[in-house]
Amino acid sequence: MQTTTLGPSSRIAELQQSIARVVKGKEDVIHLALTALLARGHLLIEDVPGVGKTTLAHALARSFHCSFQRIQFTSDMLPSDVIGVSVYNPGPQEFEFKPARSSRTSSSPTKSTARRQRRNPRCSKR
Repeated sequence: MQTTTLGPSSRIAELQQSIARVVKGKEDVIHLALTALLARGHLLIEDVPGVGKTTLAHALARSFHCSFQRIQFTSDMLPSDVIGVSVYNPGPQEFEFKPARSSRTSSSPTKSTARRQRRNPRCSKR
């Protein structure tokens, strides 16, 4: 029995098909998401509620063998709450990066609803 190895374009097509089995009817979105991730770029998924943004993010994470964690955004969150912050360390006289707890895994940030913010204006950040 002879084993054949797939070329890069075949692997990408296989990846697209695998994600398309989970996320139905969003082939163009899947293609753009994979393009951004394979180019080592950032990806912001925006759409109306209930169209599969979290499902897409979860499928992408699983396809790349990453863990997945969802973050509920609040109006008072800052990028450093998600990514982390550089803190000056006077001993060695250099900046030291302190990652946020949520940045240790692949994350899918989503905005919290206005209803939740009105009910609890001091929503916790994590």
